[in-house]
Amino acid sequence: MTATTEDRWPCAQCGAQLRFAPGQTSLTCDHCGHEQAISAPPAQTRGHALRELDLDRGLHDDLPKGEMVDVRTTSCPSCGAQIEIEGATHATECPFCATPVVLDTGTHRLIKPQGLVPFALTEAQARAAMISWMGRLWFAPNTLLEYARKGRAMNGIYVPYWTFDADTASRYTGQRGEHYYVTEHYTVTVDGRSENRTRQVQHTRWHSASGHVTRDFDDVLVIASHSLPNRLADALEPWDLGALTPYTPEFLAGFQAEGYTVALADGHGTARKRMAQVIDGDVRRDIGGDEQRVTSVDTSWSEETFKHVLLPVWMAAYKYNGKSFRFLVNGQTGEVQGERPWSIWKIAFAVVAVVTIVAGGIYIIGPENLGLTN
Repeated sequence: MTATTEDRWPCAQCGAQLRFAPGQTSLTCDHCGHEQAISAPPAQTRGHALRELDLDRGLHDDLPKGEMVDVRTTSCPSCGAQIEIEGATHATECPFCATPVVLDTGTHRLIKPQGLVPFALTEAQARAAMISWMGRLWFAPNTLLEYARKGRAMNGIYVPYWTFDADTASRYTGQRGEHYYVTEHYTVTVDGRSENRTRQVQHTRWHSASGHVTRDFDDVLVIASHSLPNRLADALEPWDLGALTPYTPEFLAGFQAEGYTVALADGHGTARKRMAQVIDGDVRRDIGGDEQRVTSVDTSWSEETFKHVLLPVWMAAYKYNGKSFRFLVNGQTGEVQGERPWSIWKIAFAVVAVVTIVAGGIYIIGPENLGLTN
C-alpha cells in the first residue's frame, strides 16, 4: 500500500468488497457469496525460502527502494498502537484497547513485509476459543462472558514481527566443577545421650576450561509492536513459521494490519540477547562436569539477515469499570491469552460463603470438640 494507491478487491459479480476467507486461499463476498481465488505464490516459495534482507543495510537505512513502502497510519493515544488505514476512513476505534481514535492524513515510510502467516481460524472459531477460555476464569464479572457471547465481532489484526538469522562462532573461558564427597563425623544428642554419626558432604573441585562452540540461528522471532505486552505476545507462541507465505496484499482484505513500532535496531538487540542465552547453554554443555562457571564468551556474528513478517491475531477489547482488558487468540493455532478483570462482588460472596461454611461446621461439630473452649 502506498500513500496514493488504495488496495481494493471488488467482487466480479456484484462489485461489493471481498474479504480473505481464513483457512482458505480465496477471497469471499459477504454480499453475494462469490469466491475469488488468490494468486498466491507457489508452495515451494513458502517458509524458509522467503527472501531475507541484509541486516547491516537495514540498520543503516540502506535498503533498496523496492523494500520500502509508504503507509497511512494513526497512533492510538492510549496504547500506542500504529494502525494502518485503508480508504477514506477518518475515525475508528483502536482494536487493541477500544479507544476511539481520529485519523491523521500523514504517511510513514516503513520496511515492507516480506511474508505473512494467513489467518487459519475464522472469527467464529476464535470467539468459541475465547468463550471457552473465559468460562474457566473464576471471579470474573458476569458481564465479561455476556460480552463474549453477545458482543460485537472480534478484530482480525496482522501483528508485526521481526525475524533474525545469524551464524555464530564463540570462544569461551571458564571453569568445570566436579563434585566429590567427604565423610564427616558429627555428634547428636538422642534421649539425653550422645551418639556419633557420619554423613557425606559434597565438595566441588574446579578446573580451568576453554573452548569453541558454533550455532546457526534461524528465524529468531521478536514482536515489533509496543501495543501488546510481551508476556501476552510470548504466551501466544509457538508459531508455525513454516506456514509463512510471501506477502500478498489480498490476505489483508477484510483485516487490519499494525505498523511496527519497535525499530529494527531494537528488535535486533532483543534477538541478540536471546541468542546469547542459547550460546551460554551451548558453552555450559561444552564445559561439562557437574557445575560450570563461564568467565567470558567472545562471539563473532556473520550472515546476519532479517525479515519483517505479519502474524494473525484475533483481538477483543473489553471495558470494565473504566479500564480496558484485551483478549488475544492466535489466528493460526487458537491459543488464547488475555488480561482478566476481577469481580469484587464475586470475591466478597466467596469469602462470605467460606466464613458461613466454617461457622456452620463449628456449630454442628461443637466448639468443645474442636478445642475452642477453655
